Amino acid sequence: MPAFNEERNIQKTINALMVVLDEADIDYEIVVVDDGSKDKTSGLARIHESDKVKVVRYQTNMGKGYATRVAFENSSGKKIAFFDAGLDFHPEQILRFWDTLERHSVDVVIGSKRHPESVVDYPIKRRVISGIYQVATRLLFDLNVRDTQVGLKFFNRDVLENVFPRALIRRYAYDVELLAMAQRYGYKIVEAPVVMKFNFSNSSVNWKAIWQSGVDTMSVFYRLKILRYYDKPAAEREEMLAKYKK
Repeated sequence: MPAFNEERNIQKTINALMVVLDEADIDYEIVVVDDGSKDKTSGLARIHESDKVKVVRYQTNMGKGYATRVAFENSSGKKIAFFDAGLDFHPEQILRFWDTLERHSVDVVIGSKRHPESVVDYPIKRRVISGIYQVATRLLFDLNVRDTQVGLKFFNRDVLENVFPRALIRRYAYDVELLAMAQRYGYKIVEAPVVMKFNFSNSSVNWKAIWQSGVDTMSVFYRLKILRYYDKPAAEREEMLAKYKK
């Protein structure tokens, strides 16, 4: 669970997750990563620290992609869920995603606002921006999904063990980078419906974010389709990055 300036939501999100998972009698861990928040997010999250809740914090805001990777590196489960701290989704949906992952023998389950069974309370501006972005990602990557940006996703651990070491995007397009690699390496991805009530209190989408998301997306395309960076052995990838930094 990546979290940035979520003091208004973090406690009720953790509480809601624990209630659902405890009632389901599931062996679980919640890894909260405070992505350089300037408020009381980490302090409020640490109230819940136990053998089931781990809180990781660093001082500088690095982006949601970076925070998600740190959360994964501090996890141990065989099934990994990405869950936003803003509580746009009720935690019960995690159980449905888990069931889909198991029942259909797939590798990745992603939430989709465009699934015909989804129920979404979402502002029109975000709908338009999201729609344009999804058309672009489908054209660029031939991703057979209708929505890449929903903050509820479920992975078999081996998928993330394969793609995270190759991933470079720290902020807006990290979802696309992970999914494009997962598809390239033959993992099976399916979409699932979501019930989503958009949380207006902590939205970071503005024109700067939209522009940077486009830049990041094109950089993923360049590395994936032109450089074939993600397909190269680790030593070659390091060498390419070193040349780029010079």
